[in-house]
Amino acid sequence: MSRNRSSEGSGPSQRQLRVGEVIRRRLSEVLSRGDVHDPDLNRMTITVGEVRVSPDLRIATAYVVPLGGEGQQAMFDLLHRNRGELRRLLAKGLDLKHAPELRFRLDETFDRLDDTRRIFSDDAVRRDLEN
Repeated sequence: MSRNRSSEGSGPSQRQLRVGEVIRRRLSEVLSRGDVHDPDLNRMTITVGEVRVSPDLRIATAYVVPLGGEGQQAMFDLLHRNRGELRRLLAKGLDLKHAPELRFRLDETFDRLDDTRRIFSDDAVRRDLEN
């Protein structure tokens, strides 16, 4: 008997995590090698921090940031303009029934890490941690 999965409170499945990581690696590879036929996108260095996949594996949300954090809007414009070609290039390296629709979001992980470092470097916090 199969289990009913509730989307409330449950995290991604092992399959979603595996597929997300494969897509992240493949997307990073495609962007770094310059496989896209857009010279503007090929000139830009983009970091793909994470890819989250919907439970049905049809939508992949890539969390990206341009190198140095500058030119975010230009990066999103270029990724959106080349979304179809990126999807086609990803499909070549994936063993999935359907190539997922790509969505792009800003990866704020690095900003959160900087905030955390700033908090830990505060004298009051360091004093509390030593006790």
